[in-house]
Amino acid sequence: MSYHNPVLLKKSVDDLVTNPDGIYVDVTFGGGGHSKEILKKLSEKGKLFSFDQDLDALKNTIDDARFTLINQNFRFLENSLLMYGISQVDGILADLGVSSHQFDEAERGFSTRSDAPLDMRMNVLQHLDAKKVINEYEEEQLADIFYHYGELREARKLAREIVHQRKNKEIKTTEDLKKLFSFIPPHKQNKFFAQVFQAVRIEVNQELEVLKEMLLQSYKILKPNGRLVVISYHSLEDRLVKRFLKNGMFEGEPTRDIYGNFKKSFELLQSKAIIPDDAEIEENSRARSAKMRVGIKVPLSPKGEKTGKF
Repeated sequence: MSYHNPVLLKKSVDDLVTNPDGIYVDVTFGGGGHSKEILKKLSEKGKLFSFDQDLDALKNTIDDARFTLINQNFRFLENSLLMYGISQVDGILADLGVSSHQFDEAERGFSTRSDAPLDMRMNVLQHLDAKKVINEYEEEQLADIFYHYGELREARKLAREIVHQRKNKEIKTTEDLKKLFSFIPPHKQNKFFAQVFQAVRIEVNQELEVLKEMLLQSYKILKPNGRLVVISYHSLEDRLVKRFLKNGMFEGEPTRDIYGNFKKSFELLQSKAIIPDDAEIEENSRARSAKMRVGIKVPLSPKGEKTGKF
């Protein structure tokens, strides 16, 4: 657990695994905490496929004949599983965001607490990093990132300041970036820097687009009554997950019949988001912002229509 302390460990896995003989997927392997718990609930016939694009996570692989670790971004979920002959699964678990290990490794540049190179790549082999975003993006692009991904009201002012300062000197480190915003009152700086770093990190890793792709593929490969369990840590992620499980869309409204009903893709296991209790939050501060949602894939009727109460 030193690599990453998994949030809602027992609850998420209990809600995920309904068939001990089934095939399950953990798309965010990390330190392997959730994967190990899933394996405890599987029989000898069960199988678990886990994904992680971070090379560091490969060191945590599990020696178990039922387990396969795939070093790949979960946006390639469907095709990666097909390479192993898997087209349908019983459940998928996603524990989104940055792992404790990635935050704690100062040189990765994820944390606001350490002076480190502007990196923030979950996959260290990719070309785009935080330094490139900060030093090469146009002012309008930066403003959009800060506004949409960091939900910062000062987005345009921040972008303007970055563009002005980088004309004189390249912005290379997390501390260089933080120093640009000395006009932020001290009592607001922690939250402000967290939002700035979140915005840049989401852009570097295309986190919201990757999440959308994974959710769409999850519906395709889940068996009828299969379960999708997603743990998110900020409103941007949770909003996408909530809307997708509710009506199969990320924006807009589904087509309704003359009675105002629409055909559902998922039924929610619980109407409200599941959150950690006080004891877990006290033990693991990362759990404070966690929200878990569980969707059950609505099966098709013999006529090819989704069954259930609409």
